[in-house]
Formats: sequence, structure tokens, C-alpha cells
Amino acid sequence: MTLFIHLFDLNEIFKATMVLFAVIDIIGSIPIIIKVKEKSGDIHPLRISIVSLLIMIAFLIGGQQILGLFGVNIESFAVAGSLILFAMAFEMILGIELFKEEETENTGKTASIVPLAFPIIAGAGSMTSLISLRAVYEMPNIIVAVVINLVLVYIVLKLTKRIERLLGPGGIAIVKKVFGIILLAIAIKLFANNVTHIL
Repeated sequence: MTLFIHLFDLNEIFKATMVLFAVIDIIGSIPIIIKVKEKSGDIHPLRISIVSLLIMIAFLIGGQQILGLFGVNIESFAVAGSLILFAMAFEMILGIELFKEEETENTGKTASIVPLAFPIIAGAGSMTSLISLRAVYEMPNIIVAVVINLVLVYIVLKLTKRIERLLGPGGIAIVKKVFGIILLAIAIKLFANNVTHIL
């Protein structure tokens, strides 16, 4: 335990975990998950979780190099990311649709990857958040936060129907609004912390 504390910052892990949890919003995605399951017959929770984890870790490690090819620094991307998180928070709080997803028909194993693993779990919001978090936190702490979130994603995918029955439509709506407010506060802080570096 002492070695873990020396290698990792529990405070950073907690904060990064909360950011990703709010952005991934796996609880709020339960209606979408059920819809996909009805179409495909099965959603393969383990496969979805592993593919999402690989996509997110790959982007976390190589995302900064990709930005470098376009001459964009991480602070600028963090500011852009904060604006996207801001818009996503308004979607969650006000129940409006700013980002429109194309409807995708998938059956069988494909549904484990599209649209669940990508873009619902490891989508634009998650990618933006990962790069933005790199401007604030250390890489090992973010990786732990990603793993924690994907474990939670796996659990939710396994228990989707039970969770839906437990929370009900009203409960899911409340959860989305609560995490929307948290995400809004995070977006404002992220913007404030990085905008000074590019002005």
C-alpha cells in the first residue's frame, strides 16, 4: 500500500476517475445499451470493455504526438476540450441534443465495437478528456482512472437491466443531471487552468 501511494497520487486518480465517469456517462447510456442489445441479441460486456480500454490507452499515450503533427499544443487542446465538455454538460443538465449521432445498424459481435465501444464509451468526449487530463495530471494516475472506469463500465453492462429497473426513468434522469453539473464545473476549471497558457 505504501509503495502504491509513492507511485500514484490518490487525489489525482480520484479526480481523473470522476471526470471520465461523468464524460463516459455509462449510467445515462443504459437506454442506448438496451436498444443495441434488442437489435443485436447480445452486447458482449467483456469485449466492449477491452476494446474501449485499448482505444483509450492508445489515444492517451499517442494523442499528444498526433496533436504535434498538426502543431497544436496540449494546453490549446485542453481549452478546446473544455468547450466540448461544457456543451456535453448542457446536454446532460437541460436534456437537449447538441451532438447528433448517426444511427448505426449492427448485429452480432459488431455491436460490441460500434456503437458501444466506439463512439459511446471511447468517443470524442472521452478522447478530448484524456488529452485535457494530460495537461493537469500524471500519466500513471490517468491510466489507473481509465482502468477503474472500464471496470465500472463492465459491471454496468453486465447489470444493465437490473440497474434500469432499480433506478427507473426518473432515477436515470437525475443521475444524468447531477453528473452534468459536476462536468460543467470541471469544464470551467479546465478552461481557466489552461487558457492563460495560450493568451
